[in-house]
Amino acid sequence: MNRLYIQLFSLLIVVFTTQAQAMDVVELKQKNSNKVVVEVRFENGSIADPADKAGLTYATASMMAQGGAGGTSYADIQDKMHPWAAAYYVSVDKQVSTFTFQVPVDFVDEFYPLIKNAILAPDFSEKDFSRVMKGQQNYVDQVVRASSDEEYSKYALEHQLFRGGNMQHLKQGTSASVKTISLDDIKSHYQNAFTNNNVMLGIAGNYSDELLSKLKADLAKLSDKAYTPPKPSKARQADGIEVEIISKENAFGSAIFTGAPLGITRSDDEFAALMIANSWMGEHRKSYSRLYQKIRQTRSMNYGDYSYIEWYSNGGRVQLPPSGVPRASNYWAIWIRPVQIASQLQSQYPELADVTTGHAHFALRLAIREFDLLIKNGMNEEDFAATKTFLRSYTKLYAQSPAQQLGWLMDSRFYGRSNYLAELDTLLEKATLEQVNKAIRKHWQTKNMFVTIVTDDGEAKALADSLINNTPSPMSYSNLVKSGLPAEVLAEDEEVANYQLNVKKVTIVDSADTFD
Repeated sequence: MNRLYIQLFSLLIVVFTTQAQAMDVVELKQKNSNKVVVEVRFENGSIADPADKAGLTYATASMMAQGGAGGTSYADIQDKMHPWAAAYYVSVDKQVSTFTFQVPVDFVDEFYPLIKNAILAPDFSEKDFSRVMKGQQNYVDQVVRASSDEEYSKYALEHQLFRGGNMQHLKQGTSASVKTISLDDIKSHYQNAFTNNNVMLGIAGNYSDELLSKLKADLAKLSDKAYTPPKPSKARQADGIEVEIISKENAFGSAIFTGAPLGITRSDDEFAALMIANSWMGEHRKSYSRLYQKIRQTRSMNYGDYSYIEWYSNGGRVQLPPSGVPRASNYWAIWIRPVQIASQLQSQYPELADVTTGHAHFALRLAIREFDLLIKNGMNEEDFAATKTFLRSYTKLYAQSPAQQLGWLMDSRFYGRSNYLAELDTLLEKATLEQVNKAIRKHWQTKNMFVTIVTDDGEAKALADSLINNTPSPMSYSNLVKSGLPAEVLAEDEEVANYQLNVKKVTIVDSADTFD
């Protein structure tokens, strides 16, 4: 009897352990598709980097996706995939690393060993290590500062918001930390942070049950080391408006990104209500939004002006929000794409020869004033109804391809939801004007914010003085543009130019010293 009891008890332990460690699988069966998409996601991301090895997760994932595997060189892998029109790549963000594999159905069997080897048998060769790390070092040393000032300002704002926490550093690391990463570090991190305890499998398209079974069985062979995903640090609360001006030689205008902590994410139903307000104020790449109309359309100050209530990856290149960047630590932000600096205005228009600062101070004042008016007055019924209708249609475009659909479903799991986009439509449908205006007042304020401005080194000092002293910042138009503006716009300009911001601190940082 005792022996039978022990055997049954042991069996229950085995069953319970198997269930507890069961792999999270997201399926999207599409029988009419001619493609199969596999996504292998690890809950690690750059916050899993050791304190002295920032960039290690990015380096490890890059070696897996951009190196040899299973004894086949990376070049030979690319040659094999080319006739199949297949591909794979990795995306690393703050909390997840996602490997995406895509192949036409006809070549699934030939492609499968490459999936298996990339995840289970990366070569981690010295040759690949040298190549991959050279590219990563070049990014943190040069590319991030040189390629796009508007993206630069976004990363720099995160450096302010999360200073002192594990969300602070670039996912690629810092110039100093990347230099310290060794091949042994990568091998060890692969075993410790890419395990069968923190992996999620996603599969979409016209796949077979046999393929899914093989994937689950093979992913179970990953390292079984215990892994607990680290908690992301929270965004800091600014003391007043704290500005960091990044002084950069030959910067093309002033790129502005400003933000503050936001206590909700897609996990919260209230997020949908705030989405409506945010869409009206600054929907990404949408000319109907308030900021775009005020700054770009009416005053022709720049290319575009938008607002966000969560991280928007690659906003300069993508029209729709991508999947694969879920985050539990959130903030809201205003993105003012580069506006002209004084030297540009002086060289273009003789009548502006005496201008001492460009448009950055005015643009920041205008954007914050619009938020203050919205917080004070709320949305009206007409704007609410129109924006709600737009969003219910627009969000259906977020996931068009099988890979996008799968990615959004996997993100849903991160936020504790089943199918976020479907649930979002229901939440938007039920949202009321009262709920939206309540969410605005609850979650948005402009008295305490962080601001990053990337600007030319010849503009930095004058702009800093103007901001800290709340100096009037009249809008500088050419005579031709000014003559065509209605009186109400010019009257509003006077109010904006003298609008008082709660600026408490302004620091000038040399571009070379950023992301330390």
